[in-house]
Amino acid sequence: MLALLILFFIALTTGLLELVVSEDGFCSAPPSIISPPSHSNHLYWKVTNPTLSPSHLQDLPGFTRSVYKRDHALITPESHVFSALPDWTNTLAAYLITPAIGSHFVMYLAKMQGNSQSGLPDHDVERFVFVVQGSVTLTNVSGVRHKLEVDSYAYLPPKFEHSIKSEASATLVVFERRHASLENHFTEQIVGSTDQQPLLETPGEIFELRKLLPTSLPYDFNVHVNPRSLSVSNFFFVVVSFNILGPLPLQIMDFQPGEYLNVKEVHYNQHGLLLLEGQGIYRLGDSWYPVQSGDAIWMAPFVPQWYAALGKTRTRYLLYKDVNRNPL
Repeated sequence: MLALLILFFIALTTGLLELVVSEDGFCSAPPSIISPPSHSNHLYWKVTNPTLSPSHLQDLPGFTRSVYKRDHALITPESHVFSALPDWTNTLAAYLITPAIGSHFVMYLAKMQGNSQSGLPDHDVERFVFVVQGSVTLTNVSGVRHKLEVDSYAYLPPKFEHSIKSEASATLVVFERRHASLENHFTEQIVGSTDQQPLLETPGEIFELRKLLPTSLPYDFNVHVNPRSLSVSNFFFVVVSFNILGPLPLQIMDFQPGEYLNVKEVHYNQHGLLLLEGQGIYRLGDSWYPVQSGDAIWMAPFVPQWYAALGKTRTRYLLYKDVNRNPL
């Protein structure tokens, strides 16, 4: 009888361990609920197929990891609310960050269906689009076309007539803000992909970094990218931050599991982040949040921030940051 009880206890605890600490980490369900990655999955497939209901929380109505505070917000996929995107056709959008939250920019997911087309932003608004699923065609007023696929992007200056069309399902991360222009300085359309951008030095840090936009004065923000490691166990997430006082830097950054930011950052810039792959712990102010693919974060000026990568999968994030402008 004692032996049977011992065997039952071992089976029970093993099952719990598999439930809570799975191959994909703290917010993952067992294979019977979430299919493991396959070679047919696209690069950022977890952004469009997030883990919405971990098995150990599926019977807890009303549960969400989303948090909104004065100086930061965490918006998780189970909280996304999609609705028709104004001026776009056959497109649904979930606004993740807007000025209503305290930001100087907007960040949203645009889910384009078959035969869909974008609208134009206000004349003084600049736009950055990054493809996370499917492909779209970007056409400017001169009729020049560019095909944008997963991991490619486009920067579209203010007053720049363009259209983005999709013949099938596609998902974009879109960032928009009112351009902080400078006299005799002008931005231009930019089309590219992350693998075309050179690796940059990161003194004092261990992550890899790529910037997607020029660092020259006309651009009031940039996008940074940390490239994927050759190892199958690195982590990827996307961070985007906009500040109306300066240009937008957009970056992608990669961390190996166990790696973390050396600097505990406190600065005047705002950030907007979308985690594309992986999982980890993010410190925002005095709070510590477990985060995973599909999570979005807004960081207000001067909120203490720090990140550490966990799990067995790679980390990458896309980072928006205002630059080249005096905060006064």
